[in-house]
Amino acid sequence: MKWVVVVSADLPAGRAANAAICAAAPTVAAVPGLLGSEATDAEGTVHAALPWLGCSVLVADQAALRAIRAKAASRPDTFVADVPAAAQSTRVYSDFITAVGKAQTEDMDYCAVSIVGPLNRIDKIVGTLPLMP
Repeated sequence: MKWVVVVSADLPAGRAANAAICAAAPTVAAVPGLLGSEATDAEGTVHAALPWLGCSVLVADQAALRAIRAKAASRPDTFVADVPAAAQSTRVYSDFITAVGKAQTEDMDYCAVSIVGPLNRIDKIVGTLPLMP
């Protein structure tokens, strides 16, 4: 299994981080078993569970983001969570829902796309995209 989040290369660092986090949240909620166990340090402080398989954060342009989302969504064994650009251009969630409802999937711009699936499938989908700097 492999998990990657692909972020728009056009976003400044803060918005890219926001997009990656917003794509990861529904991924963790929807895909069972992504998180390992909690870790306890030498003083007994418990630290929250982290993804046991890791999560690479990559960058791509809009055309590649759309293609990645479409390829991943076409596979029944691949989970997709996306962050449409409307998520960062609206301030009220109901406005976001309205904006997405007016857009065609193939015309939508994305801030980030999170995908989880078989290692070889995810590798084929993302190819040699670079890590986010």
